[in-house]
Amino acid sequence: MNRPAGTIEPAARRAAPTIREVAATAGVSRATASRVINGGHLVSPQAREAVEAAIAQLGFTPNPAARSLATRRTGSVALVVPEPNARLLTDPFFGGIINGLSLALEDNDLQMVLLIARDGPSARRVARYVTTGHVDGAVVASHHRDDALNRQLVESGLPTVFIGRPLDVTGSHCVDLDNRAGARLATDHLIAQGRRRIGTVAGPVDMTAGLDRLAGWRASLAAAALPDDAVAYGDFTVGGGAAAVARLLATHPDLDALFVASDLMASGVLTHLAARGIRVPQDVAVVGFDDLEVAESTHPPLTTVAQPVTEMAARAGRMLADLLAGVRVPAEPVLFEARLVRRGSA
Repeated sequence: MNRPAGTIEPAARRAAPTIREVAATAGVSRATASRVINGGHLVSPQAREAVEAAIAQLGFTPNPAARSLATRRTGSVALVVPEPNARLLTDPFFGGIINGLSLALEDNDLQMVLLIARDGPSARRVARYVTTGHVDGAVVASHHRDDALNRQLVESGLPTVFIGRPLDVTGSHCVDLDNRAGARLATDHLIAQGRRRIGTVAGPVDMTAGLDRLAGWRASLAAAALPDDAVAYGDFTVGGGAAAVARLLATHPDLDALFVASDLMASGVLTHLAARGIRVPQDVAVVGFDDLEVAESTHPPLTTVAQPVTEMAARAGRMLADLLAGVRVPAEPVLFEARLVRRGSA
């Protein structure tokens, strides 16, 4: 096509350099160049140096799809959350998980893919996705007893790390808080303040966090020869905490203290107590669990057990990166130590 006078011909776009050009420039075989590019170890230092110099000279960038085929790795890791979407968006626990895990994976040149898998069809889709080569490994947070996905991941051989001890899955890698010890810290604190009628708003019985925190509360009361009959169960949400404490006070109006198994539930508890004219901590002392952002914004500010969620997620990410690198990682759970944070509610 004729162009008007005075126009400038567009410069021809230079084709991206290929691995063959890298090999030729470095004076090595294509196979050797490929091993250097894909992180292989059977390469002499001289050959590696020559290939790296050729890559820099040519401005070569590996093709992600081709690299994936060569290494059988995707460079992606799934964060699997078996919870409804609304829970993920409203519970700051998951913000801490995402933050800690993504930073640890970034340090290891891995990309996080978020997968939500609470109901049956969703869980089956996630299971197919993660076990058919789309990701190199998975981190699972907030799992329940009926999550068949946990067993599928472990049985598939996919490198998997759990945040929180999974129920019904043995020999798996996990990072957890010593929830039982944390609950004992909370309850012992209430006992030391002279409280003698201590109830609990417990977490779900299909989650290890709920079971372990309830067991710790019972152990403290047993050691002090105090009754442990005042129990109501919640779902780790604000509304669940308010509903549970309403049921608890209906049957145990003489309570002078409450151990609540999550800060979100404790927030609901404090709102319900205030609506009934029950003073905290004068009439009823309250201790929560997690030390999330909400703990400092309640009225009064919440005494709680700190759970270092971001650090736990980062540790899970590093553990998974080690598994993917072929490092032997012991199957014993990594337990973080709980600590009590004292504020105005107790």
